[in-house]
Amino acid sequence: MFRLLKLMTLAPGHFHAALVLKRALHGVHHRTHVYAPLDGDTIAYLARVAAFNLRRDAPTVWEVDMRAGADYLERFAREQPGNTVVISGRNRPKIDLMRLAVGNCLHVIADKPWIVDHADFPKLEALFRDAELRDVLVGDVLTERYEITNWLQREFVRDPDLFGAWQTGTPASPALDLRSVHSLKKTVNGAPLVRPWWWFDPDIAGDAMADVGTHLADLAVWLVSPDQAVDYATQIHMLSAHRTPLFLSEDEFRQVTRLPGYPPELQPRVANGRLDYAGTSTATFTLRGVHVGLSTGWEFEAESGDTHQSCARGSRATISVRQQPDGRAELFVAATDPAEHATVLAKLRNKCDILQRDFSGMSVTDRGTEAQVMIPESWRAGHEEHFGAVMEEFVRYFHSPRMVPPWERPNALARYYITTKAVEMARAAG
Repeated sequence: MFRLLKLMTLAPGHFHAALVLKRALHGVHHRTHVYAPLDGDTIAYLARVAAFNLRRDAPTVWEVDMRAGADYLERFAREQPGNTVVISGRNRPKIDLMRLAVGNCLHVIADKPWIVDHADFPKLEALFRDAELRDVLVGDVLTERYEITNWLQREFVRDPDLFGAWQTGTPASPALDLRSVHSLKKTVNGAPLVRPWWWFDPDIAGDAMADVGTHLADLAVWLVSPDQAVDYATQIHMLSAHRTPLFLSEDEFRQVTRLPGYPPELQPRVANGRLDYAGTSTATFTLRGVHVGLSTGWEFEAESGDTHQSCARGSRATISVRQQPDGRAELFVAATDPAEHATVLAKLRNKCDILQRDFSGMSVTDRGTEAQVMIPESWRAGHEEHFGAVMEEFVRYFHSPRMVPPWERPNALARYYITTKAVEMARAAG
């Protein structure tokens, strides 16, 4: 018997809570029940959902059943108008909210990060045990898997004729190098993003590696061990981690929060009029013997917006995603041995010909020392559109639970082991 997915949104403190509703999906009821405190975060969430309903092109028809108040969590625990919970808000309490939902036999789709400290790792393991016991889904909002350059990079890495085997690399020159830079000041859904004050408190939001670093850790596992389960206890060895702060002036803080100044909660992190923010985090580790390097950082504002770089080195070819000056990510392939350029170019063209079945219009341009994969505009989508793709996949799993890959749960543990251990090591290093 077909049943609709009925959403309940819990404490939507992050703008991603609204982005999963950006487009209507078949099999999802048009009413969402929201349990939250009546605060600025909730009001901002409602404004974003209303904007989706009021837009000219493909408007949504969401109805919001608002259950706001100081007792929202108690009401959520005893009421069950839906069967699936959306959680995207303050990071530190997220794992406890997820366990509460799963304990009530509710499915969960939760934005990253699920945990920000390694001390909470046992809670994550318990979450998966509880979810399996109660036969419910827990899904992560891993939008970077839906970026076309990342998807194609994974396809090429999985082709031994093109990529070969993974190089081992070294800590100084990892075989897989993933880097991202994010802007605090940016536009979302056509409007300037207003960030809550707690975003700047690592005790609530976590360090950069624990938060946005989740995407890099996921891509690392996704690329090095595609479609295979990773045992974090035996197949991941953390080597080093570091943290460099980003200092924000009070004027910059005002611009991104719309607050008059630093709130009392952040005063301990203010020195000489500047706020110590999470800044840049790095981590180096081995994954199934392959050296991996992650680097994720924040800037106040970047001309090209958020950026992503990825370099995967194989015995036959290096597959790279590089952000261009215009902000567009492009995919490049270079022969590991320059003398094999023509051979690798031929194999790449053959691979792209095979992919034409799904990605018509894709071609290859020889750039001399490397080749560029020319991706049709129709296959590109903005970051905000990826949230719809995440929800679409989750809805498929909701209606067909056996479709969930068996490696998803162990690899979720793997990515959060990487991020939280990196934070732990960086803090220990001072």
